[in-house]
Amino acid sequence: MKSLSSVSQPADSKSKISYFCTALFLFFVIFIGSAVIIPDYKEKLSRWRIVDSFQSIKFNSCKNRCKPPGTEQLPYGIVSQKSNLQMRPLWGFPKGIENSSISLLAVSAGIKQRYLVNKMVGKFLSSNFSVMLFHYDGIVDEWNEFEWSDRVIHVSARNQTKWWFAKRFLHPDILADFNYIFLWDEDLGVENFDPQQYLSIVKNEALEISQPALDTHESEIHQQLTARVRKSVLHRRTYKPGVCDGESTDPPCTGWVEMMAPVFSRTAWRCVWYMIQGDLIHAWGLDYQLGYCVQGDRTLKIGVVDAEYIVHYGRPTLGGVDENKGTPSADDLTHKTENKSDAATMIPSNLHKLDPRLEVRRQSLRDLKIFQRRWKKAVEEDVCWIDPYKKAAKQSN
Repeated sequence: MKSLSSVSQPADSKSKISYFCTALFLFFVIFIGSAVIIPDYKEKLSRWRIVDSFQSIKFNSCKNRCKPPGTEQLPYGIVSQKSNLQMRPLWGFPKGIENSSISLLAVSAGIKQRYLVNKMVGKFLSSNFSVMLFHYDGIVDEWNEFEWSDRVIHVSARNQTKWWFAKRFLHPDILADFNYIFLWDEDLGVENFDPQQYLSIVKNEALEISQPALDTHESEIHQQLTARVRKSVLHRRTYKPGVCDGESTDPPCTGWVEMMAPVFSRTAWRCVWYMIQGDLIHAWGLDYQLGYCVQGDRTLKIGVVDAEYIVHYGRPTLGGVDENKGTPSADDLTHKTENKSDAATMIPSNLHKLDPRLEVRRQSLRDLKIFQRRWKKAVEEDVCWIDPYKKAAKQSN
């Protein structure tokens, strides 16, 4: 028995050593493996978090980026949000890009006033303006007598007003490259007006809406504010006992211009364009609301430039093209629209000659009343809108 016991002890020792070596080997394998696997896992986890964070940022930035309606299917970089009025050749590239126009003159023009318009266009083209003519009489070819005819843009629609054309052809995105927009009538004399000098004054005075003053000796003047003040560079208000004084903050004393020769900055025009009503083509009532379209105080941002002034001849041409045809009056047409069943009775039995200018004025007054009603209704219904001038008036009182 002793001999057997002595023989088994070495075998047990070897077995224990073998188990110990195996356990030690497994420990090293697990330790070293964890040292390799855990950092790798942490690195992958970190990468996943970065990717997830990047994707989240990308999603949020894409979500917050506004695209013009209708372009959602396009990559953002290919979307062209604006255009311009620069004419381009059929092949090659236009010359003088570096000297391209930075301001626009748009004029409602009939052939009867072509010589006044010729002087006006000549001055503005020489001052590096783009020019667009709105032909309300439908006559275009006769303007070819002037050498500049091929250099300006012609738009023709019979018996339409300047504001009808402006609403349809002068969208702010089309004019985004222009710093200033001159939207003028045709019956203006520019002998004492220099476009570049005018813009220099407007920029120095930080005017966003302006007009040249009217020569008091030769012009047809309707408003005291727009009459020229001698020995003055510009003025922003007028004075009238009992009506306008130095504390006045509203039209007709300050903060507006007339509509025969307004000049708008790019930002002001964007606002004004949206305020023009597409169906109220005479735009009466718009002038007193211009102050809402400037960035800041209208009593400071709107002014009349005296140093560069014009003549307003007040020649009644628009509306006189078909004066011999004897058409129903504006009152008749309005009544006809409201009572279609009586349409046949609205046509006069005898065609008589009307005064087109009188009918235009009557329709302008109707437009004014409609615009005023729309403004009042819009103010009442928009609970988010705050009238800055109403608030200012309360504070001053």
